[in-house]
Amino acid sequence: MNKFLISIVGPTAIGKTALSIKLANYFNTEIISADSRQFFKEMSIGTAAPSQEELAAAKHHFIHHKSIQDIYNVGAFEKDALATLNRLFKTHDVVIMVGGSGLYVDAVVKGLDDFPEVNTSIRENLNTQLETEGLPYLQNQLKILDEVSYKNIAIDNPKRVIRALEICIGTGKPYASFLNKKNINRNFKTITIGLTAERETIYNRINQRVDMMMEQGLLEEVKTLLPFKNLNALNTVGYKEIFNYLEGEWTLDFAVSEIKKNSRRFAKRQLTWFKRDENTFWFDYLTKVDKIIKTCENQKNIFNQTKLN
Repeated sequence: MNKFLISIVGPTAIGKTALSIKLANYFNTEIISADSRQFFKEMSIGTAAPSQEELAAAKHHFIHHKSIQDIYNVGAFEKDALATLNRLFKTHDVVIMVGGSGLYVDAVVKGLDDFPEVNTSIRENLNTQLETEGLPYLQNQLKILDEVSYKNIAIDNPKRVIRALEICIGTGKPYASFLNKKNINRNFKTITIGLTAERETIYNRINQRVDMMMEQGLLEEVKTLLPFKNLNALNTVGYKEIFNYLEGEWTLDFAVSEIKKNSRRFAKRQLTWFKRDENTFWFDYLTKVDKIIKTCENQKNIFNQTKLN
């Protein structure tokens, strides 16, 4: 039997969760989250994790299944997600995957890329530069050596910047040149649905979501996590800005404005990443779900007919 993974992608605050639940209910199936920020049970409000009502509307996997103190990366997620898919496909012909973490989505759909080993001293030197010169210095280096990666990776994440730089420096080739080299066969067909909108609409939705997060208690949530602020899981938009407020560096109003600004930048990078896939079917966020379902059904039929021929 042919098995299908419907992957829903798009920028933050565009409505991916709501669509994933509608599709899961239509296909009578379950949802895999590929949002790396929603893995951690201590982070709920600031990650816009599905509500209890949404979790009850369709069975979800990889929501709050880890602690911020656990070591969990994209490689571990790829392994766990594929194992879950294999299990779900025994009883479902369709499974839904939803999330805005491009690297995690690609890990499931395409597999992780192989990178050459580089001298560990390069990373050590870059970490020293991070401490002495600051992240903007490293970002500028990456822009010079590999502008494609500079525009696509999570540029505000020091770990990602250093990883890209160490490959550039250690191999003399752009980090981006090693991406998507594998030709991995999956035992399922992926149908990718993208949600988008005009930039102004996306930015307005982001601003409204941040205001809602503050009303829901984001400040109180971040206060409980202050002792763990140096953990990698918390080096993310919505948390690091509030940490700056709690430590007296910023006013609360400025911290909230920075969350909005950094979320808008993140959304722009998400769109750049997801637009690389020419096979994605893009829809305006207001598109009726029936039209999206029709596209999914048509793609299933096309693939099945191709297999028969």
